Amino acid sequence: MSKAKRIRKAVFPVAGLGTRFLPATKAVPKEMLTVVDKPVIQHVVNEARAAGIEHFIFVTGRGKACIEDHFDHQFELEATLAGKKKTKELQELLSELPGAGQTSFTRQQAPRGLGHAVWCARDLVGDEPFALLLPDMLHHGATPCLQEMVDAYAETGGGNFVAVSPVPDDQTHQYGIVGVEDREAKVSRITTMVEKPPKGTAPSNLHITGRYILDPDIFPLLAKQEAGAGGEIQLTDAMITLSASKKNPFHAVRFDGTIYDCGSKIGFLLANVAYGLEREDLAADLRRAIKEML
Repeated sequence: MSKAKRIRKAVFPVAGLGTRFLPATKAVPKEMLTVVDKPVIQHVVNEARAAGIEHFIFVTGRGKACIEDHFDHQFELEATLAGKKKTKELQELLSELPGAGQTSFTRQQAPRGLGHAVWCARDLVGDEPFALLLPDMLHHGATPCLQEMVDAYAETGGGNFVAVSPVPDDQTHQYGIVGVEDREAKVSRITTMVEKPPKGTAPSNLHITGRYILDPDIFPLLAKQEAGAGGEIQLTDAMITLSASKKNPFHAVRFDGTIYDCGSKIGFLLANVAYGLEREDLAADLRRAIKEML
C-alpha cells in the first residue's frame, strides 16, 4: 500500500445567497449567522483546523467581504480589548485566526452550483488531494468528522472519501445517496452514487453529508461537466464519472454524531440549542429557560 499524501488544504464554498434566511441574509452572509457566539463558518473552519488543515480556501461571491474580514486582524478591537485588560476575550479572538498566508479567497461570480464552486478553487488547490467542507452542515460528535475522514484516508493509502449518515427511507429522494459494500461498517467502499434518486430507487439510506476528501483529478471533470439537477453543475455527477474510471476508489466514512443543517431554519435553531447546552456558562440557564418556555 502506497503512503497517502497529507491533506493540507480545505475548500469552503461560501458564495450562496442564503435565500432561505431572508431577510436576515440580505446584508449578512448566511455563513456569518451565529451558532451561540461563533459564526457558522467559524465552527466549520475549527473542524478543519482540528484535522490538521493548514490552508483555508474560501470560494466567495458578491457581498461576502465580511467573511474575509472575520478571518483577519481587527486592530482597533484588539487594541481596545488589550487596553481594557479583557485578556480572555482577546486570547479567544486571536486563537481562532488562521496564520499569515493560510487563507485564500476566490470569486465564483455566478451561482452555477457546488461543482462549479469547487472548480473555481482549482489553481489554489493545485495538484494535491484536498478536503471540501460545506459550511451549512455542522457535524457534531465526539471526534470531528473531518478528522475521522483524514484518519481513514491515511489508513487506506489514499483515494476519495465521502462522509455519510443514514436518513429515513422516505427522505432519500432529497439527498445525494451512496451504495456501499458494507452498510454497517465505519469505512466502506462505495459501489454507486446518485443525486436525489426518485422515491423507492435509492441504493441505500446513506446520504452524503457535506464532507469530502477529493483527488485533484476531479478538476478536469468539473471543467467539462454539463449542468445537471437544478440546471447547475453538480459535484456528485463529476464524482460518479471519477468513480467509474476505477482510477480513484471512493470510500464512505459513516459519521455517527449529529448533523445540523444550518441552511434550514429548524436545523439552525436546533444547533444553537445543542451547542448552547454544552457550554458550562450557559447550559443551566438555557435549560431552565427552555423548560419555562415549554
